[in-house]
Amino acid sequence: MFKPLNNRILVKPDEIAKETESGILLGDSNEKPVRGEVIVGNDIVKKGDNIFFSKFGFDEVNIDGDIYYVVAEHNILGIL
Repeated sequence: MFKPLNNRILVKPDEIAKETESGILLGDSNEKPVRGEVIVGNDIVKKGDNIFFSKFGFDEVNIDGDIYYVVAEHNILGIL
């Protein structure tokens, strides 16, 4: 299992909606989600927490074909 270092956490990003509530399909977007579920936490942010983080405050990693974000603690905006 991946273990982030130096006050970083591993986050599974939420999917970006590709369809509006009324059923209108949206075009492909390069926008990254800024919300996700903590997979590997630390002393402050626990596994299973849902967080908001800075739009450009993460590194993307591919682990076994799945995309995760490594987010530094100072880039976390809040816990839901």
